[in-house]
Amino acid sequence: MAHAHGHHAGHDPEQFRRRFWLSLALTVPIVLTSHMVMDWFGYSLDVPGVRWVGPVLGSVVFGYGGWPFLTGGLRELRDRAPGMMLLISMAIVVAYLASAATSLGLFDLDFWWELAALVTIMLLGHWQEMRAVGQARGALGALAALLPDDAERLDDAGRSHPVPVAELRVGDRVLIRSGGRVPADGRIVEGAAELDESMITGESRPVPRTAGDRVVAGTVATDSTLRVRVEAVGADTALAGIGRLVAEAQSSGGRAQVLADRFAALLFYLAALAGLATFVVWLLLGDADQAVVRTVTVLVIACPHALGLAIPLVVALSTALSARAGILVKDRLALERMRTVDTVLFDKTGTLTTGRHAVTGVATTGGLGEDAALGLAGAVEADSEHPLARALVAAADAKGARRRAHGFRSLTGRGVRATVDGVDWAVGGPALLRERDARVPDELARAAEDWSGRGAAVLHLLRLPATGGVEVVAAFALADQVRPEARAAVAELRDLGVRKIVMITGDARPVAEAVAADLGFRPGVDEVFAEVLPADKDKAVTELRSRGLTVAMVGDGVNDAPALARADVGVAIGAGTDVAIESAGVVLAGSDPRGVGGVIRLSRASYRKMRQNLAWAAGYNVVAIPLAAGVLARVGIALSPALGALLMSASTVVVALNAQLLRRVRLAPAD
Repeated sequence: MAHAHGHHAGHDPEQFRRRFWLSLALTVPIVLTSHMVMDWFGYSLDVPGVRWVGPVLGSVVFGYGGWPFLTGGLRELRDRAPGMMLLISMAIVVAYLASAATSLGLFDLDFWWELAALVTIMLLGHWQEMRAVGQARGALGALAALLPDDAERLDDAGRSHPVPVAELRVGDRVLIRSGGRVPADGRIVEGAAELDESMITGESRPVPRTAGDRVVAGTVATDSTLRVRVEAVGADTALAGIGRLVAEAQSSGGRAQVLADRFAALLFYLAALAGLATFVVWLLLGDADQAVVRTVTVLVIACPHALGLAIPLVVALSTALSARAGILVKDRLALERMRTVDTVLFDKTGTLTTGRHAVTGVATTGGLGEDAALGLAGAVEADSEHPLARALVAAADAKGARRRAHGFRSLTGRGVRATVDGVDWAVGGPALLRERDARVPDELARAAEDWSGRGAAVLHLLRLPATGGVEVVAAFALADQVRPEARAAVAELRDLGVRKIVMITGDARPVAEAVAADLGFRPGVDEVFAEVLPADKDKAVTELRSRGLTVAMVGDGVNDAPALARADVGVAIGAGTDVAIESAGVVLAGSDPRGVGGVIRLSRASYRKMRQNLAWAAGYNVVAIPLAAGVLARVGIALSPALGALLMSASTVVVALNAQLLRRVRLAPAD
């Protein structure tokens, strides 16, 4: 994943964890030996060398614990993009120099314990935030995993030899067995099979391919063996093209800064101006000592602990709560943007539908009952591995009607046949009907035409009498099942104020329109993109965004990965492929699309809490900076470093308690 929040680049959670624990261990003795703290609690430590605990341990905390902030601050300065790192750096550098000067007897500004506490709390905030955001394995690695490691290359004599896929060259001939994955783009030279291309095209139905047809790396031969001549390898394959789309879409993502950084940049300029103004005014008043004291106090106090915790606490808590509800937030920017989404684009197959075919209609003739027809078809298909065959077998088993068959034979690209109780039967599609020159009875033909019009696949049951001839006795409609939760997901998004629901699919328009009607899409408001190729899914997102819409893309397949990366927010259905999950900013661990509504509610609640917490941090600064500058010093009211530290602690406690209110947000789907 492209890193969206630049101030974290180069730092891993483990580094912040180590630095936090060591800084915390050193901060405790610094606090306990601070004169200010001893005065507050009325105790004293008369131990030899006690006055050096702060300077020595404080210098270690500054150098070791503060290092990520100092380097981050320098980077922000170099990039002319001030943010949280520069604000923290300024505060700890000024506190360190003032405290060191005090230890050498030049000033009376002992900030050692505030310095140590500030570094420790900021380390805790960054560690929690980075741990919550998590690290992506990378979409391109997941794409590569779709290709088999080895291929069976054929020699001139037609014998197969296993070789690593990387050794394949254009012009090689390879053997792809039934159930095997195609290792490279090519053209079939021998054989015919139905290929599952759903991970590339999004088309849910296996596609028949025969000699002369192109096949794509990563697709699966479902029912037969193929011999393929390799036409593209490595970077030239369609799969690699999808990889490039993902990389391009990710790299073109917005460089928007997160909320805390925008606030920190504003605060940095405010603090710098306030510090400069304070120094100049006190110098003009002829009090050089007060000029230094007040300026240092302003610069240290301008970086409230609450600001360092305001966002990370909300992020850490919202991520933990969402994980418990099966929502994994991988990119905090994605979560922040989700509240502004006005268009949700769903991939159809595997997201709004189960991605598995089921029998949705049975028509029979000649007095054969529906259950009997299913029982015969299930018996004939029992030994087939084809997805449509499995759907027929499952339907027969559900009715308890499946019979026993023997003599199973696969009729490649056409169907299957077997013998049940001494009678030969066949099940297949249009190719089988054509081959047998079979006449379909009118009532079956009408049913089949109606089903096809709604996008279902149609199979026929044929009786093959020993005397010759053929009799078509039943027809079955098989369609991808709409998830029962999908309708509720669409309705809930509408309730949340999402303006437009869009569905995108590689399936034919009749299939898409039928599913949209089933889901309750509103004509003229919601949209359907049908017969869409992988690159066009990416273009569809771009087109929607060009209309000024803020788009969340929800998908589960490899072909969705570029669109997920291109969208304002990518939401992957966790039951989908690794590459889709790696390309998304938010992942739903289950396959329930109602989780998208939960993400929107979480985003809105999190953003509300962030703003409230920043308001507390800002409120602290509005009061603290003028007082630290000595605006009311002439009337005897001045903010001492001690009081500033107390206010800091109070605002931190308020922020922490306010973040806890996030626990009230409902994330799980309402059943």
